[in-house]
Amino acid sequence: MKKTTTCLALLLGVLWACQLPAQGQSKSLFNGKDLSGWHADVPDMDKNPNLKTPFLVRNGLLVSMGTPGGHLITDATYQNYRLELEYRFAAKPGNCGALVHASTPRALYDMFPKSIEVQMMHQNAGDFWCIQEDITVPDMEKRRGPRENWGVNGNKLRRIPNLTDGSEKPVGEWNALTIECLNDEVKVWVNGDFVNHGFNCTVRSGQIALQAEGSEVEFRKVLLTPIAKLSEQP
Repeated sequence: MKKTTTCLALLLGVLWACQLPAQGQSKSLFNGKDLSGWHADVPDMDKNPNLKTPFLVRNGLLVSMGTPGGHLITDATYQNYRLELEYRFAAKPGNCGALVHASTPRALYDMFPKSIEVQMMHQNAGDFWCIQEDITVPDMEKRRGPRENWGVNGNKLRRIPNLTDGSEKPVGEWNALTIECLNDEVKVWVNGDFVNHGFNCTVRSGQIALQAEGSEVEFRKVLLTPIAKLSEQP
């Protein structure tokens, strides 16, 4: 009886493991020295090449100075991964974002690349913003507003608020933002709190981008871990 129970437990353990996404080897997308593996897209620099890029490395940190506005974009594209960021607004609260599944640059307002944005704006961390791509969440009309006003561009309702308040730390302290992209789903945690979950995403792969959107933000961790694609129901 004991042997049978042990075998059953082992079998259940194997079956449970099969339901979880297997993780690959993690790698940092920021080497602490320079911006190798990234490129900046800053529209105002097209008009004035004397402008300084808003993205730099300072004291081993990746820094978005906030202005001029633009995006720091990975050279590589990624699919099925967990992205872990540690960031802080060092001086005063403000706005920033991490964009996943990014593709066509300047697809919205001649600034934002086609993507799903995971908001980092102070007191709104974890919101989704749909930028020429779309995603679904439970209670869509309650969280996004009237269905007839939904959209992915212009003045449409592109914001999907997160599920919690109070998950962020005070300004000056480090926040942990985790984004998991798997198949057509995107899940978000802020400081360990599960704050958003979208599915039926219209895109499943792309580049990763960090914003310069008016506020100085420091990053000390940009870690990507591949996760295995889960089999889908027929």
